[in-house]
Amino acid sequence: MIPITDDGMTGLLRNMYQNSIEAIFFMDKDGKVLAMNPAAENILDIEVIEKMNRNEENSICQSCEGYTSEQEAISCCNCYLASPKEDFSSFQVYLKTRGQGIVPYAASYHIIDEESGTRVFMLLNLTKQFQTQEKLYQTKMLKYIIKAQEDERKRISRELHDSVAQELLSSLVDLRVIKYMNVNEDVLRKLQHTEISITRLLDDIRHLSVELRPASLDDLGLEAAFRSHFKWIEKNYGVLVDFSAKLSAARYSSEIETVVYRVCQEAVLNALKYADTDQVFVKLFELGGYLQLIVQDHGIGFIVNSSEVKGTGLGLYGMRERSELVNGQLILNSDIGKGTTIQLYIPLAQVRIEEEAL
Repeated sequence: MIPITDDGMTGLLRNMYQNSIEAIFFMDKDGKVLAMNPAAENILDIEVIEKMNRNEENSICQSCEGYTSEQEAISCCNCYLASPKEDFSSFQVYLKTRGQGIVPYAASYHIIDEESGTRVFMLLNLTKQFQTQEKLYQTKMLKYIIKAQEDERKRISRELHDSVAQELLSSLVDLRVIKYMNVNEDVLRKLQHTEISITRLLDDIRHLSVELRPASLDDLGLEAAFRSHFKWIEKNYGVLVDFSAKLSAARYSSEIETVVYRVCQEAVLNALKYADTDQVFVKLFELGGYLQLIVQDHGIGFIVNSSEVKGTGLGLYGMRERSELVNGQLILNSDIGKGTTIQLYIPLAQVRIEEEAL
């Protein structure tokens, strides 16, 4: 460390006082403001500054809404100005500011000269930290909600497959046995109609089970789940899904696999509903440290961000919301007459680092 002269230290302190983003007030023992730096002047109303210039006692109170104590979120009891002997080296205070309303600040209030009773009051705006915390809280809650939804989907899917579908299948077998017994024509026709109805219901339940949460996604991974899903689409909608996968890892985290599957599922569904096309192209691969998904069609396309776009837009919003949960990026491109392309990029290196830290 290079030694600094007294003059050099004075210059550094003067620069800090003038250029600091923290608001700094110097006060006497009676609460009169002796001096304040430019950052402090910028946050106060002109009327309050004028009262400070007239050396009115506790003029800062005109802007203060209270501080956070152990008893209340905002309180004026045992005020830091009135109780200087208590520990106010670090606390939270709320001030009415010029043009920004009531703003939370990290504050420090303590004596810097015992003989004269001079005190320093320092404030650091906490708005950005609060916004960051709120965003973090929202992200965590969203992850929790989506995980709870997927867990419930999985539970219901398993229940439909292992219980309801099996009971229906058992009933179907019994009906087929009865058909070969000595029954009259009317009963036989009724049994045949019932068999058709139960077979249709069994297919619907199996489809619902897969739509809720395909077992292949949990048991075998993305590629197997996609191939099974796309076969069902081709069978039921007559739309060909050209799927290719080039993955260096057999499996990814459950969160990533769920996000990729749901985004692709929604993108393909949108193509079926709005693109007026008989073929969709899906690519899933790793490149440059990213897991990438591309869903493309050569359908009618649309004008992105147009108010006349078909649908509610909630599907696209949900895809973006899910992608953000794994620090992914969703890109949508579409042109009239040329089709639509949806790209999802998920950074695998960052995800792996976060998983190792847990």
